Amino acid sequence: MATKKKQAKDDPRNKVVATNRKARHDYIIEDTYEAGLALTGTEVKSLRMGRASLVDGYATDRNGELFLENVHIPEYLNGSWTNHSARRKRKMLLHRHELDKLIGKSNEAGHTIVPLRLYFKDGRVKVEIALAKGKKQYDKRHALREKQDEREKQAQMSLRYQMQQGR
Repeated sequence: MATKKKQAKDDPRNKVVATNRKARHDYIIEDTYEAGLALTGTEVKSLRMGRASLVDGYATDRNGELFLENVHIPEYLNGSWTNHSARRKRKMLLHRHELDKLIGKSNEAGHTIVPLRLYFKDGRVKVEIALAKGKKQYDKRHALREKQDEREKQAQMSLRYQMQQGR
């Protein structure tokens, strides 16, 4: 009988390399997709070392294909003349119906495609991308105020609970 593989959280084949926390602050996330990336060998080795930055990344459409731009994957330290450029354009691998949907929505005013996470899934590099709409400055302030109010409310509840336990 075949046995199921155990998916351990600390499995090196399934680890998050980089996240883009700034994107959730700057954009309203409407829809997310998982895409593969066409990478060179030295890029994968650099990612296995856990080195990447998605902060300024975005996706563009060129001839019906999506390319991830401005994502920083540093050069592999032990690489030679085969090393890659740190901020080169990388082709994203998606199904045609997903590509058509994303390209159509991103051409609407105010929409863009941003990377949220870069991770390994079963040994392959994946990127979680989002169709997003930019937030206005007052929306960002409102979201920060809500977070702060929620933290204060939790602190008050914790304090009340501790006082009740102390009786």
